[in-house]
Amino acid sequence: MSDLIELRDRIRVFTEERDWGQFHDPKSLILALVGEVGELAELFQWLPADAAADRAREGHLHDRAAEELADVLIYLVRLADVLDIDLGQASLRKLRGSSTRFPADQFQGQAPDKT
Repeated sequence: MSDLIELRDRIRVFTEERDWGQFHDPKSLILALVGEVGELAELFQWLPADAAADRAREGHLHDRAAEELADVLIYLVRLADVLDIDLGQASLRKLRGSSTRFPADQFQGQAPDKT
């Protein structure tokens, strides 16, 4: 998870150099994150579901999706930093729990029921 730590540290420096930490309370970061997810969703909103991945693998859509995904990741990593959450470890814990909750032999090719 050293890539996440390096990214976190670079985001910290970027933020500190601009004195933007004062704007990075959890609520504001969450709203910024939601806004960026919305921008990402907008890119795919009217694409046919079965063609979206193919269309996004190259060209303008690929470049725009990469930009929006980067924005989402940056805000997510910054939020985790502000909340003092080790995002790598939290993700691994969540994945371990999901592996137990949804065993591959019982959920092969099946979406879990959320009800």
